[in-house]
Amino acid sequence: MHRTIPSAHPDDPHYVARMGWLRASVLGANDGIVSVGALIVGVAAADPGREAILIAGLAGLVGGAMSMAMGEYVSVSSQSDTERADIARETAALRDMPEEELHELAAIYESRGMAPGTALQAAREVTEHDALAAHVRDELGLSEASSANPLQAAAASAATFSTAAAVPLLAAVLAPGGAVIAAVLVSVVLALALLGVLGAWAGGAPPGRAVLRVVLGGIVALAVTAGIGKLFGIAV
Repeated sequence: MHRTIPSAHPDDPHYVARMGWLRASVLGANDGIVSVGALIVGVAAADPGREAILIAGLAGLVGGAMSMAMGEYVSVSSQSDTERADIARETAALRDMPEEELHELAAIYESRGMAPGTALQAAREVTEHDALAAHVRDELGLSEASSANPLQAAAASAATFSTAAAVPLLAAVLAPGGAVIAAVLVSVVLALALLGVLGAWAGGAPPGRAVLRVVLGGIVALAVTAGIGKLFGIAV
């Protein structure tokens, strides 16, 4: 029978529970803003027509969202496969050499500060309760909060990429002729700053470093792309 574990702050869950979707969301949004913004700036710097700039931005949004979704799904699926393989090994080890596994668990508890006798007693008690769960948690370091979820990661990444990529694309659409690059640069910096604040807030981290990190990275990417477009006079 499943027993709910009490929490000292049930209305304020741990930030680590958000890791599965937060990482993919921040990655997708950052990539959407920077890659589509850089693509538009690079094309605009090569000085083609306005229609070509907008088509390139739209293609970057659609293609990027699909690429992010598939990339997240494949990579997180690989992580999930690895986790399952390790769990299968632990299951076999508990079946074939339970005593060795018991003492291995006790050694883990002892390394965390328990006295030898207490560590062995704790290992016996958690083994009697759920041996596999104890080894998955304490030996492999896996938990429900950090376990891989390929579909969740793919959906979060694709959704945030598309939403974020729409910001520089919309700026390019609304910008008057000759001001596309300036409008996209401003929109990218503002969007990245907002992303840094939201990501830090969702993860319970200080916003200053997060904002600086994403904004500087985005500015460098746009500057390099614009330089290449200007230098070669071609759409990149």
